[in-house]
Amino acid sequence: MSGSAEYAELFRPQFHFTARRNWINDPNGLVFYEGEYHLFFQRHASGITWGPMSWGHAISRDLVHWEQIDDALQPDDRLGYIWSGSAVVDWQNTSGFGTGADPALIACYTSIDPAPQSGKPGVQCIAYSRDRGRSWTKYPGNPVLPHVDGANRDPKILWHPSTRGWVMALYLDRSDYALFGSPDLRAWNRLDSVTIPGTAECPDFFELPVDGDPGQRSWVFWGATGGYLLGSFDGRHFAPQTDPLSAEMGPNGYAAQTWSDIPASDGRRIQISWMRNGRYPYMPFNQQMSFPVELTLRRFPEGVRLCRLPVREIETLWKDRETWDSRPLAAGQPFALKTKGDLFDMQLVVELGASVESLSLRIYGNELRYLPARATATYLGKEIAIDAPDRRLELRLLVDRASLELFSPRGRVSASFCFLPEAWDAPIELMAQGGAARIASLEIRELSSIWR
Repeated sequence: MSGSAEYAELFRPQFHFTARRNWINDPNGLVFYEGEYHLFFQRHASGITWGPMSWGHAISRDLVHWEQIDDALQPDDRLGYIWSGSAVVDWQNTSGFGTGADPALIACYTSIDPAPQSGKPGVQCIAYSRDRGRSWTKYPGNPVLPHVDGANRDPKILWHPSTRGWVMALYLDRSDYALFGSPDLRAWNRLDSVTIPGTAECPDFFELPVDGDPGQRSWVFWGATGGYLLGSFDGRHFAPQTDPLSAEMGPNGYAAQTWSDIPASDGRRIQISWMRNGRYPYMPFNQQMSFPVELTLRRFPEGVRLCRLPVREIETLWKDRETWDSRPLAAGQPFALKTKGDLFDMQLVVELGASVESLSLRIYGNELRYLPARATATYLGKEIAIDAPDRRLELRLLVDRASLELFSPRGRVSASFCFLPEAWDAPIELMAQGGAARIASLEIRELSSIWR
């Protein structure tokens, strides 16, 4: 955590991570080690807009309160800027950079000189840390993977236990990705090719149980736009078993990555995204991360789908709780909620009468409108399909000073939005149009700031 004055600016998110100053984008190198969650991120250390990239670094013990520490990886004259990548704990010391009792953290990243005249294509490199991620040494033998094809960047590395080897998912170009294998994180050979039509960049690759059943599992191959495939993986070949699916329905969630090395005793697959294209006028920082979510695979009538819900640690921020139950909503009459704070975790269940044409939920002057006839919600110009079985609409919303994250029950639908708040007397207002509705339940929990 940091000083409250520094992190209390008008548009500073209060429960989403932002850098102390200047530009950030993709989350990188997400790894858990010795009680700490590491969040590395693309960072322009000396500019408020995108520029020469390094890896910024923040740590947390609870996924909620973050402390930004010294940048981890800086550009160098030989290979260029430090672009996106991932990190792992080398428990078996396959790289030789640690010992059995003292494993090294290994970061794998893209080095690139973006100047067209340089003639230097992107290559994949590694660095290691022996002091819990506080300092990093670049491997003298870099690059460990020379240029392959196209843009080739954003390596995501993971340990595959049954074949006792490392796997790298790498973006190539357009909608094409590749898988590579290595015994030691230094020498890599190509295993397979993967295409996710309609998505690009920043792959992630992991396995999850279906409905919590360890006997039914599926691999998820994920791309930056939230598109993904489900399939099987034998250590060499990924066999897709679905058409491309989507887990991020909003316009601002991008380049999500999951943490590696979360202990089996926890067992969760936890993800965080860059919430791109937010606007923060006259602020010393630019861009923010999403709130971390837990990923699960759940079975629905249409098949198995990846679901996302806020991690349970959000409960550590809960403050005052306000509830409304069995409250009628007369057609055309707004119901304004007078709340105490400006940060909310909101859960809403509304029963829509047969004549209701739309339900309007206005938050800081921006309208979320649900149309039962179309089973869609529209917010900030983005239309999202959301079912309301038996005309019963259920939503969960996380509202910060400049962002809204929307979730449907079980996390089947999730969407990330950035906005600039408008002046508004009541921060939240509900209204049914065309007919009467009823608030079955509405719970709003005010949230504490993570900065103070």
